[in-house]
Amino acid sequence: MRIFLTGVGCVGKTTVGRELARLLGVAFFDLDHEIERFFGTSIERLQSKFLTAHSYRNEAAKALVDLLNRPASQHSVIALQPSGLMGGYLRAIKKSSGITVALSDKPANIVERLTFYDIDSKLIQKNLTVEEKRLYLREIKKDITYFRKTYERADLRVDITDLDPQRAARRVKQAVNAFEASRRESEESEQI
Repeated sequence: MRIFLTGVGCVGKTTVGRELARLLGVAFFDLDHEIERFFGTSIERLQSKFLTAHSYRNEAAKALVDLLNRPASQHSVIALQPSGLMGGYLRAIKKSSGITVALSDKPANIVERLTFYDIDSKLIQKNLTVEEKRLYLREIKKDITYFRKTYERADLRVDITDLDPQRAARRVKQAVNAFEASRRESEESEQI
């Protein structure tokens, strides 16, 4: 079984995904790292080679296809990019088996988890001012609105508001288990 996690930047896809993979006893993959490994460059540098986000996604999806073709990913949790259910990523996911899960949290919580990287994907320590937090809060709200319809494509939408990573992972696991049980029940009733 594969579980694909998506959501806006800094919602917790990687942190919750690692914990979920640990709970399930499966491998964990972060698509950001897979893209950088596949192309041998940072995401920022790769994105700068494309005129549109759409063309970048279609190219970056090659890394997802490569990952999905690896036996190690057959049973795994994969943290996607915020646009993970769009363009080339979505086409690759549709060709594979798995459950897509869109994570959500309050924008104010997401602001507190913001992390910053330079052009070479090296972590930058940054203390935000009150004004910067306000501006980032506005951007996060825009991202939530922008990706809303995309996240509605997910098999599951799980709200992790105010949960630590362990509790958030348990909530996702419960939702996935309920989804799988419902799907099995539906398949069994169709066979009758």
